[in-house]
Parts: sequence; structure tokens; C-alpha cells
Amino acid sequence: MITTKSQQAFQYFNLVLLFLIGLTMVLPLLHVIALSFSDAVAINRRTVGLWPVGFTWENYHMIVKDATMWMAFRNSLTITVFGTLMNLAVTASLAYPLSRQEYLFRKPALIYILITMIFHAPLIPNYLLLKNLHMLNTLWVLMIPTVISAFNLFVMRSFFMNLPQELLDSARIDGCGEFRIIWNVVLPLSRPVMATMGIMYAVANWNMYAQAIYYIDKRSLITLQVRLREIVITDNMGSSDVTSDLQLLVSPEGLKMAVIVVATIPILLVYPFLQKHFMKGMMVGSIKS
Repeated sequence: MITTKSQQAFQYFNLVLLFLIGLTMVLPLLHVIALSFSDAVAINRRTVGLWPVGFTWENYHMIVKDATMWMAFRNSLTITVFGTLMNLAVTASLAYPLSRQEYLFRKPALIYILITMIFHAPLIPNYLLLKNLHMLNTLWVLMIPTVISAFNLFVMRSFFMNLPQELLDSARIDGCGEFRIIWNVVLPLSRPVMATMGIMYAVANWNMYAQAIYYIDKRSLITLQVRLREIVITDNMGSSDVTSDLQLLVSPEGLKMAVIVVATIPILLVYPFLQKHFMKGMMVGSIKS
């Protein structure tokens, strides 16, 4: 393919622009990581840049000793794993019939779902509803009310609509029922969109904060984001308060940065394993097959 000088200039401009935008995202994260590995003296003197000064593991050692942090991490991990599986199962179960022309009440259902994207129930009615359902102070209250995202539903429906109708018809001719078609034909072909929706749902579940503040009072059910908020705002490390012997190595600022890293890194580690499918899934709806 022959490119003109104007096209090459445009590509170079895009490369430089995206590189600069990437730096605005990467440099703050590198600074946070550097602070989390720096001692109190360097942090108080504000001499830490993108590389740790006075390297120490004590900030993370304090986090490891905090029992409340482990409890919050377990709750967030439970919500992320089981909540994401529920999200994908329920979203796919609704998106598939809505993508088929032969199913009844497809258009009224789509209109109803579209309305939920525009109008949202206020907080107080939501709270009263969940209270009457006896879901408050349970992890279910963080998973069931958000089990379907209308936006993700429409994206998954768009992917299902692009599946060859002839393939589904041949499966029916071979005697497959609808459930077997979904399990043996549709889902194996839907790895890109399932990976994409899985990442989006997992990030939302991992970052669950507002719902945990509104609907949960039990200390044993707090999420990692709520615990992070306690440490960042109140400098509260629970049973792991900084002792005088560690004052030269540990500072509240360093502890905050270490907690931010602990809360951020796990969800970032998931992306490389799903990157191939994620890139394909992001193209859903851009090319009509």
C-alpha cells in the first residue's frame, strides 16, 4: 500500500499525540508506585519522582499485617469473580433472544431496556426496595441489582446479530434445541465479546464503592475500595498502626500509595490474558458481516 507524505505526517502526528496521552496515564502511576516503595524521609522531603528513594518494603509489610485489608480484599475478590460470572450468564441469556428476529416481544423488551438507560430510579426507592427484599448487609446486594448493564447488553446483542443465521439453522436441522445451540454454537463463537464484557463487568465489580457505602453496614462485608477510602481519608490502618520504631521507614503517604497499588494491580493483571479477545470484541458493530 502506497502512502502519501500527508498520510505519513498524519500517522506520525497520531503516534506522538497518543504517546503524550499515554504518558499522562503512565507517569502518575509510576509516581504512585515509587512513593509506595520509598521511606518516610524521602516522602516528607518530596524528593521522590518516578523512582523510589530509600527503597523499603515496609509500606507493603504494614498492609500485609492489616487483617481488615485481607477481609476487604476477599470480599472484593468474591464480588468480582462470582458477580462477573453472573453478569455474563444473565446478559448473554437476555441478549441472545433479543438478537433473533423470530422471538416474540423482542421490540417491546428492547424499548423497555432502552428506557432504563435514560431514566434511573432514585437512591431512596432503591434502598427501600432492597430493604424489603432483605438484601441489605449481604454481598448479594452488590451483585444482583447490577447483574445487567443495558449498554453491555446492546453490545452483546449486536455481536449475536452478526452471527450467521445459516449456522444456527443448520444446527436446528441437526436436531439441536435452543439451549444446545447457545452452549455448543453461540458461546464458542462469542469469546471476543464475552472477554470484552467480562473485563468491563470485572472492573466495575472490583471498583464497587457507592453501593457498598449505601447498602452495607457490617464491618465484615466492606469492600477493598471502602477500605482504601478509610486509609486515604482518615489514615486509619486498623490494627496495623505505624509504630514509633518504623517512623523512619513508613509514612501515612507511603501507606496510602501502597494501598492504591494493591487495589489497582490485580485488575490490571487480568487484561494481558484477555487482550486478544478484547481487541476483537471492541470492534463489535463497527463492521457488519
